[in-house]
Amino acid sequence: MTRLTQTDLSDTLSIREMCDAFEVTPRTLRFYEQKELLFPIRQGTRRLFTRRDRARLKLILRGKRFGFSLEDIRQLLDMYDHDPSQQEAQLKRTYELAQERLHAMEAQRDELNEAIAELKTQMAWGEEMMASLRNRGGA
Repeated sequence: MTRLTQTDLSDTLSIREMCDAFEVTPRTLRFYEQKELLFPIRQGTRRLFTRRDRARLKLILRGKRFGFSLEDIRQLLDMYDHDPSQQEAQLKRTYELAQERLHAMEAQRDELNEAIAELKTQMAWGEEMMASLRNRGGA
């Protein structure tokens, strides 16, 4: 078991402090811990989150905002935890995943824009029909 120095402990956050800092729930932090994305230090029943955990959580939340799956996020985080000499390969893989996600998001945007245009067309038709019915009823 690793012994914690006073410096290590002073640089940790409790689960409540993490929740406040990142606007997440304790359940969210426990979920990411269960999925082995975060590795807080355990002191009895307390969880203490290190600077590394904070950096990982920031990346997890950013990845979720961009629509990456937890498995994609895990792979990216794991790459950076292993061999620092593989930085170029890691960056290339990160870039490839980001590029794939960007293409998917752009496709979703295009589909959404198409659906919005269709809905506006249908609404305009509906307005014309209602105006036509009002004119007939008033004539």
